[in-house]
Amino acid sequence: MAIAAAITLPYVAVSRRSICSHRPTSSSLFQFPTSRIQQTFISKPSAVRAATNFGCRISSSMSIQAPEESPSTSFLDHKESGILHFVKYHGLGNDFILVDNRESLNPKVTPDQAVKLCDRNFGIGADGVIFAMPGTNGTDYTMRIFNSDGSEPEMCGNGVRCFARFIAELEHLNGTQSFKVHTGAGLIVPEIQEDGKVRVDMGEPILKAPDVPTKLPPNKDQSAVKAKLDVDGLIWNVTCVSMGNPHCVTFGTESSKGLIVDDLKLNEIGPKFEHHAMFPARTNTEFVQVFSPSHLKMRVWERGAGATLACGTGACAVVVAAVLEGRAERKCTVELPGGPLDIEWREADNHVYMTGPAEVVFYGSVPL
Repeated sequence: MAIAAAITLPYVAVSRRSICSHRPTSSSLFQFPTSRIQQTFISKPSAVRAATNFGCRISSSMSIQAPEESPSTSFLDHKESGILHFVKYHGLGNDFILVDNRESLNPKVTPDQAVKLCDRNFGIGADGVIFAMPGTNGTDYTMRIFNSDGSEPEMCGNGVRCFARFIAELEHLNGTQSFKVHTGAGLIVPEIQEDGKVRVDMGEPILKAPDVPTKLPPNKDQSAVKAKLDVDGLIWNVTCVSMGNPHCVTFGTESSKGLIVDDLKLNEIGPKFEHHAMFPARTNTEFVQVFSPSHLKMRVWERGAGATLACGTGACAVVVAAVLEGRAERKCTVELPGGPLDIEWREADNHVYMTGPAEVVFYGSVPL
C-alpha cells in the first residue's frame, strides 16, 4: 500500500546565484509558478518528512490508497512545450534532477538554469541535473550532467545509478537490465539487479599522474601514491586517482596516525584541495578513515558541488588508493554519510565495480 500525496510548490522568483555573487539581475530571474507535483511515498513517515524538508507543502487531504498505475507512467509521457518535466532521484543522499532528453543531444536546461534548479532554498534542490540523451558510438544512451555550480563533470557514480533506474522507468522495463552509457569518462555499463540496486562497471582507474590530472611528481610507476601535498603549511599524504574524473584521496597528514573523518571541518579544508595549484582541472577530495581492510569510511568534497552525502566515483577511487597504499583489500564496503557502497577493484580485468541503491524522491514540472 502506498500513500499518495499532492505536493504544492509556492510561487517564488529564483535569482541567479554564483560563486562570485548572489545578486539577482532582471534577466536572470527564473520563476516557478504554483504547480502540482504528484509523488508516491512508500508508507514511511521519513518520506513525508523528506518532502517537507524540500520546502514543499503537503496537502492535508492526504489519503491512503493503492494507485491503479504508477504515477510515472503517465507523468513522464507528458510533452508540453515550454514545460520541463523531471524526476528527482537520490543515491545515498546524493540527489539529482533527471531530465528526459532522448530526442536531442542538446540539453533542455542551460548551465545557468541548472544552478537555479539546484538551489535548495529557491529551486528544486539537488547536487546536479542529469540528462538522458541518445546513444553515440554504439552505446544505448548518453549521460550528461551539470553540477549545482553550473560546471560539467565527466561522470558521476551515484548519478549513473540514478540514470539507470530513470531509463528503466522511461522505457517501462522491469527486472534485471543493463545499458551501455556514453559519458565524458567513456563507456560505463550499469546493471539493475533483482533487488533494485544498481551494479556499475566503472572501467579501469587512471593512475598516471599527468592523466588524472595532477602536477604532483610521480613516485610509483608514474603514479602519485602517498605523495606529499602542502595545504596551508600542513603536509598531507595523498594518492591521486581518476575514475574518468579527478580524485585526491587522503588518509591523513604526514604527522597523524589516521583520520577521524567526522571531526573534519570539511567546508574549510575542502575548497583548498579542490582549487589547489597541483590540480589543473580542480579535484574531488576524499578524506578516509580505515576501520578494517574491508571497511572504510569517507567524507567527500566534490568538485563543483561541495560537501555531499555520497560520491560513487569517490568511493571507487578510495578503494583503489587504499589498495595502492596497502591499507585495504580489493573488495570493500565504503561507508559514506548517506550510506554504504560495495566497491570491488578486480584484479582479473582491472575494472572497478560499484554496487548501491538509487531511489525516486518525487516527480515534478517547471516552466522554462
